Amino acid sequence: MTMPALALAAILLLWAAVLLAFASPLAARWREPVLRRPVLIVESDDWGAGPLQQADALTRLAGTLQGIRDQRGRPAVMTLGVILEVPDGPRIAATHCTEYHALPLSDPHFDAVRAAIQAGIRSGVFAPQLHGQCHYWPPALMAAAQDNPIVRDWLTAPDPAPTENLPSPLQSRWVDASSLPSHALTPDAIRQAAATEAHDYQALFGSAPQVAVATTFIWNDAVEAAWAQTGVEAIITPGRRATCRNDAGQPGCVDATMLTGERSLSGQTWLVRDVYFEPALGHAPQRLVDGLQARTRQGRACLVETHRFNFLQASGASLAALETGLREALANCPDLRFAAPIELARAIRQRDPAWIETRLRPRLAAWRARLDEIPRFRRLSQLSGLALPLALLGGRA
Repeated sequence: MTMPALALAAILLLWAAVLLAFASPLAARWREPVLRRPVLIVESDDWGAGPLQQADALTRLAGTLQGIRDQRGRPAVMTLGVILEVPDGPRIAATHCTEYHALPLSDPHFDAVRAAIQAGIRSGVFAPQLHGQCHYWPPALMAAAQDNPIVRDWLTAPDPAPTENLPSPLQSRWVDASSLPSHALTPDAIRQAAATEAHDYQALFGSAPQVAVATTFIWNDAVEAAWAQTGVEAIITPGRRATCRNDAGQPGCVDATMLTGERSLSGQTWLVRDVYFEPALGHAPQRLVDGLQARTRQGRACLVETHRFNFLQASGASLAALETGLREALANCPDLRFAAPIELARAIRQRDPAWIETRLRPRLAAWRARLDEIPRFRRLSQLSGLALPLALLGGRA
């Protein structure tokens, strides 16, 4: 064998070794569905039971979204991660913080908030999804209140206070973070809590929850199983599942990573939400546009995460930033489709040809665009020279 042939064989063997070392994540990204056109979903959490000024914020949001439409004439869609109760401060105060009492979203106190949500649902701009009965685990909150005056004051406030004011670990619903590291809840407690929140959700919206998103993105298999029993079909994720709060109070105990379209053990479709757009934190509209363009190159939907606080604090500026971002997204991707998560999840499960790409060349280009996110793969492919032939798949060097 000649020297050039030996060198070529060595290079091919090196490339094969790199591909083999990363076979699992490479194959997973090949199996992940590729969308035919850009899809944008604005995901917003923490709405429902809470500060009463939400009603005005929701009305303004609905009006703005109605004025932004895709080529099919559909308005921009924002999901509302709904919280179904907050503490009843006066009643808790009357017990000197020894008993928990809830103020549910169904209470007349929240009539204007519910009316604003329902008006947006009827006009097609709001898509409700289950965020939780509450944005905390009540027994954990009550335990923490015994030693923490901030928590005690929050629990006993005369008017509903934002859950954002709670210490971050206590905002997790599916663990007991009254002390750190957090403690797991029993499967029975999880099943009972999930059944209660599904019942209350159905009473408010007339149907069982179809999509769920865990508060602070901390949940586990037991939560997914409980959600499945209530009819939840899709779960919004950040691409990884944390199951605890660690010693520092940060999300930890990651036990799973996921790509859009993969299934949980209980059968739900996982959707990945990983473009963060919080105008109140200084995020400019271009951040939304850049996220959409990157996800479109990858053949993925762009699920944009934003929170209620943006539209309660500096609400005018945040609303203007959202409108600018959506209009610039349409200008950059004229064939953009606005959608709700349940539509995306069902289209993926059914392999709907109107949504899912089947042609080889676009699938190869999307697959290539996904590879750089695999830890260490980009570096090794560059060092080995494998990056050059791979670049040809995506039409770029």
